[in-house]
Order: sequence, then structure tokens, then C-alpha cells
Amino acid sequence: MTDTIVIAEIAKGTIHATTSELVTAAAAMGSAPIVIVPCTDASIADAAASIQGASKVIAAKSDAFAHYDAAGWASALDAVAPAGTILMAATPQSKDLAARLAARRNLSVVQDVVAINGNQLTSPVYSGKAMQTVALSGPAVVSIRANVFDAAPSGGASEVAVVDTTGNMATAVQEFMARASQRLDVAEANI
Repeated sequence: MTDTIVIAEIAKGTIHATTSELVTAAAAMGSAPIVIVPCTDASIADAAASIQGASKVIAAKSDAFAHYDAAGWASALDAVAPAGTILMAATPQSKDLAARLAARRNLSVVQDVVAINGNQLTSPVYSGKAMQTVALSGPAVVSIRANVFDAAPSGGASEVAVVDTTGNMATAVQEFMARASQRLDVAEANI
């Protein structure tokens, strides 16, 4: 049997509450997940260790996680995550990352899941006017909508392993340049 992996949602240097909802979603699939925390400081993974229902927490520590770069994040997380079904939040950044991880691992991707019943995943289609249910027959990458599942309670005491993924990076974003504060007036431009 393959593992179920939850990629923790990080917001402003801390673990977002959506991560505990992902643990509940993994439980609906029938397993206690491994939670992977992408971070630059491994101490933030301690918050994920207190989520009840997580079997293990892996702090994927790398400077690549300082700024979002889809290719860098996908490479670093792919190197750390074991084989299995990967669950992540349905945020714009995580949905982009889900598609990249699915492509790297040659897996199916199911976006915006709102209900789980074992291996049956339900997600909206046609702007929410209809629902589709798909059956997983193997590992996949799944994005879960926020506020659909109840948050897993705290009080867990999972083991935390720190894995340095810095050596796995070929390229990484070092700095974001500030955008010009003024709009360029092109009203009298020749072209």
C-alpha cells in the first residue's frame, strides 16, 4: 500500500489552518498521512506535529522555499515525498504545484475536491453547476478546497524528521525585484 502525503500550506512563515483540514481529508481516504512542511526554518514543523491524525512530519528545509518558484518547489518536494497520493490545498499556488508534481511523477491530478468517500473523489465542474465523481485506482495528486472538511484537532505528538533539500536544487529564485510604482503613460507613444 502506498502512503498518503499532505503538503502543509504555509502562510506568513507559519502553518495555515488548512493543513489540519487536509489531514482530515486524508483520514477520509482511509489513512494517517505523512505531513511534509516546506520551510526555511524547521521549527515551524512543530505546529504540524501537534495535528492529531498525522503519522509523521517531515520538515523539508531549503532556501528554495523562501520565495515561491514552482519548478524549484516541485523539485525539492518531489525529492522528499515518498510514493503515494499527495494532498494539498486548492489555493492558486498549491494548484500550480499540484500540476507540476503530478507531471514529475506521471500521476493523475484531481483539482478542487469537495467530498471524499474512500477512493471516490467529488469535485465541481461547469462553474459549480454540476458535480463529478472520479474513482482513484492508484496514486494521484489531489487539491482539496478549504473549509470543506473539519479541521483535525490538535493534541497529536508525531515524530518530526528534518530533511535538508538544498542540495537537490539546480536553480532557485534568489530575489524578487520590486515593480515600478508608477504606470507608464503610453498615450503619446509613437507605436
